[in-house]
Amino acid sequence: MRPLRCASIALFFGVILSAGSLSAAPACDQSALGTSRVLPVGTQGGLEIGLKTYPRTLPLADHEVVLTFDDGPLPATTGKLLDALKAQCVHATFFMIGRMAAAAPALAKRVAEEGHTIGYHSFSHPLMPTLSEKAARADIEKGFAAVDQAVYGSAGENPRTPFFRFPGFADTPALDAWLASQDIGVFGTDLWAADWWPMTPGAEEAAMLARLEKEKRGIILFHDIRAQTVAMMPDFLRELKARGFHVVHLVPGPGQAETREALPGWSSETERVIAEILGDRFRRMVPIPR
Repeated sequence: MRPLRCASIALFFGVILSAGSLSAAPACDQSALGTSRVLPVGTQGGLEIGLKTYPRTLPLADHEVVLTFDDGPLPATTGKLLDALKAQCVHATFFMIGRMAAAAPALAKRVAEEGHTIGYHSFSHPLMPTLSEKAARADIEKGFAAVDQAVYGSAGENPRTPFFRFPGFADTPALDAWLASQDIGVFGTDLWAADWWPMTPGAEEAAMLARLEKEKRGIILFHDIRAQTVAMMPDFLRELKARGFHVVHLVPGPGQAETREALPGWSSETERVIAEILGDRFRRMVPIPR
């Protein structure tokens, strides 16, 4: 890939996506949650954000949230999720897996047509530290191409949007540096629904709202392939409105993004969660320095 060095390219994509978001939005009345503002995020020179993994995040105001969804699109669930978001006039960022987008191109295209931002989540969702650097790069680049082909009908040397999220948030310093050299931003999250664990929609909603009431703001991670998440989303969005939260829509922007540093005493939670899911064998096999 050639580096995305020109700020005007990022600005161009940001303007197109922002305008698309506004034009794709249905007419909203006061009962809808709505999207409160569009936030351009610059990735020149790279970006690493999300307090669960990195010691910095976006400078969101009190009661501002960013909705992000990983691992789709999946015909059984993603369409219903899009319906729920559209009903509340809300825009989100979808970090798509390449093979999933390739298997459901019409659905992947619908995500963009309805004004949501497209990000990337690799081609096959491997834990990158378990691969050689060459194999990891190849899977990431294959994911860029597969998603762009599905969503836009063609793929170039660079991804259309410079937003990437590592599967399981499992990065490596070498891959972080490589993505930064391409002006691609790495997104973690500030809050997660932990919807990789089985739970009822009501339990997931209650847990997520409790985390929000504690933290007051942040980037939220959901998975659009999880039926429990899709089932709870309409009630969750209505509850955000009732509690005075506002949704911020991310789009690519020029230059370098403004960030907010973590509080003193910060530490990454990523390795602990991966170990909980996969067992301590992963922690022993692949230590991830921060």
